[in-house]
Amino acid sequence: MTTQIPSLAIVIPCYNEEEMLPKTLTTMLSLRDGMISRGKINTASKIYLVDDGSKDKTWQILSSEAANNPALVAVKLSRNKGHQNALYAGLCTTTEDITVSIDADLQDDPQNIEAMVDEYLKGNDVVYGVRSARHTDTFFKRFTAEGYYHLMKKMGVDLVFNHADFRLLSRRALESLKEYDESNLFLRGIVREVGYPSSVVEYERQAREAGESKYPLKKMLSFAWKGITAFSTAPLRMITILGLLSGFASFSLIAWVLIIRFFTDNATPGWASVLLPLLFIGSVQLLCLGVIGEYLSKIYEEVKRRPKFHISEVIKNSGDINS
Repeated sequence: MTTQIPSLAIVIPCYNEEEMLPKTLTTMLSLRDGMISRGKINTASKIYLVDDGSKDKTWQILSSEAANNPALVAVKLSRNKGHQNALYAGLCTTTEDITVSIDADLQDDPQNIEAMVDEYLKGNDVVYGVRSARHTDTFFKRFTAEGYYHLMKKMGVDLVFNHADFRLLSRRALESLKEYDESNLFLRGIVREVGYPSSVVEYERQAREAGESKYPLKKMLSFAWKGITAFSTAPLRMITILGLLSGFASFSLIAWVLIIRFFTDNATPGWASVLLPLLFIGSVQLLCLGVIGEYLSKIYEEVKRRPKFHISEVIKNSGDINS
């Protein structure tokens, strides 16, 4: 159990969030001040806001607020690198004892951060925010999201069900996370690999109060596929099974054709017996090549060892942080 009052860093990746930021900043600053007054965190605690190459006024708002408030740190990436890289950049910038990551839309209820800190004080290095209810999501979003977690479990990927990127990490857990130097970041999977004592805090997902979701269907599917290929080789094993099944089907069809040809008088000259096996085998081969290509592309990205992000600017007020 931890007895010393820890410093807390709250990391918030932001992309085109100018409509949501006033509410986010007010909520987070009030939360930080309340936790300090209750003796849960110390006055060195800060809020890190990472601009992921926004095209609106997000950076203007963040830089202005951070310049005038010592509790805020604004981090600007040189270009848009995606949610996971922006979040990772913020995590790597922190120096505090514990770190909580949360999205700027506040759909993951920030009031649960204090409960996460309580779990840390009990001796847990990782605390997962888990959605107990998703009433604000559409049926399609809820069905596909929960189906994805079940699919990942079937493929042998160790994920916390209904957990996204709302979590607390101790300093030693964060330092261990930094040792995973892969380019294809899927943090909710990597954090499980880190280990250490962990616990769960449940909450109900809230509705977005302003702005639009930055994860349309196309991005969600891309992110889901990244998680599968980053942590599971099941698709490759499925290719082997598919190859065996297609081979069995092809040999069965060949046997049927030969039986008709040599032992009956029903043989009719035509293209079906030739074209159907060719189309079947050809489609299976293309599917297999596509899956193998996805894994090869991941290898290609990893071996280049390119940086995950570049920070072009960091703005913080060096004045008294006490509130």
